[in-house]
Amino acid sequence: MKVTILQHDIDWCRPEKNLAHLETLLATLPKTDLLLLPEMFATGLNNIPSDIVDKHPAILAWMREKAQTLDAAVVGSIATEDNGHFYNRLHFVRPDGDVTIYDKRHLFAYGGEADRYTSGNKRVIVEFRNVRFLLQVCYDLRYPVWSRNLGDYDCILYSANFPISRDTAWRTLIRARAIENQCYVAACNRIGTDQKCEYYGRSAIIHPYGDTIMECPDKTEWAASAVIDIDFLRHYESKFPVLADADPFELEY
Repeated sequence: MKVTILQHDIDWCRPEKNLAHLETLLATLPKTDLLLLPEMFATGLNNIPSDIVDKHPAILAWMREKAQTLDAAVVGSIATEDNGHFYNRLHFVRPDGDVTIYDKRHLFAYGGEADRYTSGNKRVIVEFRNVRFLLQVCYDLRYPVWSRNLGDYDCILYSANFPISRDTAWRTLIRARAIENQCYVAACNRIGTDQKCEYYGRSAIIHPYGDTIMECPDKTEWAASAVIDIDFLRHYESKFPVLADADPFELEY
């Protein structure tokens, strides 16, 4: 299974321009099984969702078209309205057009996200081409209980807008999540600037040992790919059964 992260700039609230730009970037993309995009890759992270939710159908249609054309899963978040509530909703789109959704659990209250979006309460795992993926969005990265591996996934996908001011946390925590959960991590961040922040990127794919397999250059639009080696992972789990010694717990909502 080959996973690709596509680190790119995002023009604020201009989805048509962003999707056209992504078309250019995808023209040279190598063959992959899964393409991971940053958080709200087509609009930027807007904390006034009413400004952008009307773009959801066009963005999702684009994801479906790309998934079919690339014969790959395409993963990224879109501001979504559902029964009168707004969600920062991650979409996992398969080549056949089927979509699995995950609503961001941990909303960034410090930046105002929690004032207008509704928090998700469902942990979501997707199996695709014999690899099990845990779906996560940006700020979820700081909460290890939410991402604890219960022996039910092989790789965590993080779609993110993590700014330069919290770069150390980003680089440290994506590696910590891989080590503590004995899994691969694919973490895709944006570059550029929005109305409040600047973004380095530093998107990366992390080995279960915590080593960096691939990392995108700072402040550069870049696609990085790596193979998720399930045979290795099963051998590692058997040889060094860390998860068997984990503390039991139950989440309360």
